[in-house]
Formats: sequence, structure tokens, C-alpha cells
Amino acid sequence: MIRLGITGGIGSGKSTVTNIIKLLDIPVYIADIESKKLTESSPVVREKLMQAFGDNLYEGHALNKQLLASYIFNDKHKLAIANSIIHPVVDQHYCEWVKSHQHHHIVALEAAILYESGMQRLTDKVMMVYTPLEERIERTMLRDNTTREKVLERINSQLSDDEKLKLADYIVYNDERKSLIQQCIEIIENIK
Repeated sequence: MIRLGITGGIGSGKSTVTNIIKLLDIPVYIADIESKKLTESSPVVREKLMQAFGDNLYEGHALNKQLLASYIFNDKHKLAIANSIIHPVVDQHYCEWVKSHQHHHIVALEAAILYESGMQRLTDKVMMVYTPLEERIERTMLRDNTTREKVLERINSQLSDDEKLKLADYIVYNDERKSLIQQCIEIIENIK
């Protein structure tokens, strides 16, 4: 089995590429979605987050996302604490998911912060979705109804495209020069 990581910066088109990969009959674990689910459902995560940030972080079983964001936004130490609680649980959940998909030749892991979280160590190959910066900014501003400054803050909190390009095994160029579908098919054929 080959474990393919899919990554790219905010607004790069990861979700579009992930949907293409799914259409190629490859199961995909979407770390962002699973992380949010586990933050709500895992008693271990809930207990540790409440110890770190206070009992009012959860209202019943629902995480007060705005409160958590207010704690970790612009505080790298608190962000590191939250990540040290959440990431190991997501890693374990992903490994269990991989075991349950052993019958597939290729499985994929989509993670915006694949390198930053260390999840690349759980993959065999990495595909990066690359989109020119200005296009990413415009897309994200429209999608999230936010300002250029807010988008740039989020972009600057992640590993740079230049660094990701050096680390990736495959690059999907989302710049309308070549079909995303064709690029994905070629990469999957190369992996097989």
C-alpha cells in the first residue's frame, strides 16, 4: 500500500484535487475534517484541552471554537499546546483508518499543514497543489469573505510554498495551464 499525502497552502485548490483523487477510486482521509470531529468526540482531547484552557472551553460536548481561537490566535505557545494535544490523536486515528483500508493499493491523506504537523512521516509520497500567491489570496478572500490582511496572516502562519515545493515528490500546478484531472491521473499512474 502506498500512502499519498496531499498538501498545499490555503486557497491552493487542495479540495478540488482531493475530489479528483476520490474520483480515481482512492480513499482520502481529510485531516482537517477528522481533526474537528475528534476535537468534539474524543474524551482524551476534551479533557486535555480543558486542563490547558479551562472548563468553559466546551459547552456540553460542543467545543467553543471561537474561545479556543481567541486563546491560540497570535500566541504560538498556546497554539503549540493545542497542537500537542490534538495532533497525536489525529495521527493515531489516521493510522487506524489506513489499517481499515488495507485492501486499497493507494490511500491518500489531505492535510493543509502536512509538514507543520509532522504527518508527512505517515506518508510514502507527497503531492503538493501549487497555485500562484495572488490567485490564492483572491480565492480565499472571496470564499471566506475576509480581508487580504487576514488571508496573508493565515498564509504566513504556514510553511512557505517554496519550502513545500522542495519537499514534495509531485506537484500539481493549479494555474489553468494544464488540466488538474490529467495531472492527477499522471501522478497516480506514476505511483502505481
